[in-house]
Amino acid sequence: MTAPSLNRDILRLAVPALGALIAEPLFLIVDAALVGHLGVVPLAGLGIASAILQTIVGLMVFLAYSTTPAVARRFGAGQHGDAVRAGIDGLWLALGLGVVLAVVGSVLTPFLAGIFGASAEVTEQAVIYLSLSMWGLPAMLIVFAATGLLRGMQDTVTPLWIAGIGFTLNALLNWLFIYGFGWGIAGSAAGTVVAQWAMVGAYAFVVGRLARRHEASFRPQRDGLRGSARSGGWLFLRTLSLRFAFLATVFVAAGIGTAELAGWQVAFTVFSTAAFALDALAIAAQALIGRGLGAGDEPFVRRVLRRTVAWGVWFGVLVGGAIAALSGVMGLVFTGSADVAALVQPALLVLAVAQPVCGVVFVLDGVLMGAGDARYLALAGGLNLVPYLPALAIVAVVHPTGATALAWIAACFFGVYMLARLGTLGWRVRRDAWITAGV
Repeated sequence: MTAPSLNRDILRLAVPALGALIAEPLFLIVDAALVGHLGVVPLAGLGIASAILQTIVGLMVFLAYSTTPAVARRFGAGQHGDAVRAGIDGLWLALGLGVVLAVVGSVLTPFLAGIFGASAEVTEQAVIYLSLSMWGLPAMLIVFAATGLLRGMQDTVTPLWIAGIGFTLNALLNWLFIYGFGWGIAGSAAGTVVAQWAMVGAYAFVVGRLARRHEASFRPQRDGLRGSARSGGWLFLRTLSLRFAFLATVFVAAGIGTAELAGWQVAFTVFSTAAFALDALAIAAQALIGRGLGAGDEPFVRRVLRRTVAWGVWFGVLVGGAIAALSGVMGLVFTGSADVAALVQPALLVLAVAQPVCGVVFVLDGVLMGAGDARYLALAGGLNLVPYLPALAIVAVVHPTGATALAWIAACFFGVYMLARLGTLGWRVRRDAWITAGV
């Protein structure tokens, strides 16, 4: 494949994936913006609830990350029916896990919201939001698995359309429930849950047509379910380390004060949006690496690695420039408060500087996921915490306040932690152990 055609292939996958990936943090942005205008206390409550939900859902993201390379390898080998069947097994696994998590999460909601040690008013708002949002977990996991199936089939356009419809519905319902019906923070949760299940309906229609076209069975296969669970186990551990880092950061912010916690929610929401945008290249890398390894084309795999890393750097520069340019007004967008805008701006500037590093990290993550190198990703996730947790502990002990506190928290997370990830991932791809060709 020539350089121009490889660039077109990356763009063909990455551009639609960008729109679909941005839709998920846009759900959070809509929630944060609408709830933020209710006051600082509801926004801080949303910060705790979002941290819990993102932790639960993030731990299950292996449903997409393990499904994509499994489907892509079979697609690259020309086994399209087997590829679809592998994806359908992932859907059944997602449904089962989602139901269990929804039931257990509903029972544990008061405990989960209370462990952050926030004020009673903030904790109450978090409980209200979580109690409703738990019933959207099965839908969120099914969407993950269905998206992974389509990505593995080299289709990122359909997820874009479904994500766009879901985002639009979410925004309209949230506005109606929060302000039209006067439900407050509960309206935000209810609107998001309805939108999530609507997306499941759309994916059920699309996957059904795909299965009939390739004569793939809708029934769950025991071997397929076992294989999906086994391949996802290491990715679960990898994601567990990420979520531990996220939660530790929220704990430190909550311990400093309510205003700082609300400010970190704004900064982290912007980071999530930028991360998903940069991750579009990682999605393209996953699909292309899996397809290339399934076809046994190792030179192609190496070209994909080099090209996507280069794109990650430049994409990070562009995203960082946009964040820096808008850093002074982002706080106003979320809360309408000039004080919050001033509080969060230094942290956003730190985030902006770190974006090129983030771009490379996300691409390398995608490359190794596409290669099925899940065991190393899990082990590296634990190593990345070694420098990060002591740095975060120093901030907690020094206990700065206001914008200074947020700037130091941002420096720990966007600096120390992301550089640690760059080191462990970069070391791996410089060797050959991650390249295993064949289905």
